[in-house]
Amino acid sequence: MVFTDAQIGAWVAAWLWPLFRIASFFMVIPVIGTQLVPMRVRVGLAFLVTLLVAPLLPPVPEIEPLSFTAMYVTLQQIFIGTLMGLMFVFLMQLFVAAGQMIAMQMGLGFASMIDPSNGVNVPILSQIFLVCVTLIFLSMNGHLVMIEVAVQSFQAWPISDQIIGPNSVSREDLWGFLMRINWLFASALVIALPAITAVLIINLSFGIMTRAAPQMNVFSLGFPIGMLFGLFIVWVSISGLLPQFDNFSTDTFLFLRDMQGF
Repeated sequence: MVFTDAQIGAWVAAWLWPLFRIASFFMVIPVIGTQLVPMRVRVGLAFLVTLLVAPLLPPVPEIEPLSFTAMYVTLQQIFIGTLMGLMFVFLMQLFVAAGQMIAMQMGLGFASMIDPSNGVNVPILSQIFLVCVTLIFLSMNGHLVMIEVAVQSFQAWPISDQIIGPNSVSREDLWGFLMRINWLFASALVIALPAITAVLIINLSFGIMTRAAPQMNVFSLGFPIGMLFGLFIVWVSISGLLPQFDNFSTDTFLFLRDMQGF
């Protein structure tokens, strides 16, 4: 049995290029792509998923492995996987941004801790929100839906050497992905608006009291009371975190499916 170089290159490409897209996707997405999961585990999961889905994918075009076209296809797969992963990162980070907005208005912006998943300082309130939505995301099998979206992307954007065309990410898709940054901050403001409004009303009330009684020390009273009422509003609104997360996660999944044409 004799195999030619073209046959060996086609077999390798049929497994290698899907691996680049899936691996880059797993390196970015929440939970799996965080620093809490070792790099070897992420690579192993990407390799395992590739072994399962590669036989079901559309045929891969025959491209010379050591050519500029092969380099472009490799970068294209990494770009598509990273771009889809960032959409799920935005879904999680909007709650972090909402917690930062609330913490700054309450005076808890200085109370920060190291986020073990990202390795950066975030307010404790943001960390509480992130832990809650992560548990909700896993309980709703969001990690399985993320893998399903990544696999279905091979039907919408199959492996191709086209730079612009029906088999590649269009300019409209790129613009839609960029506009998700605007969606992130707008959604975070919607979550943080009740607590921000409550703290603003309290600050206005203390401002009026200070004008009526200038001898009152507003700093010794306003700061702890504003923080106390802010925590009370967060405690009351935490029950609405599940429907809010459900709406935002559904919007994210529908956005990706619309981009893929499903």
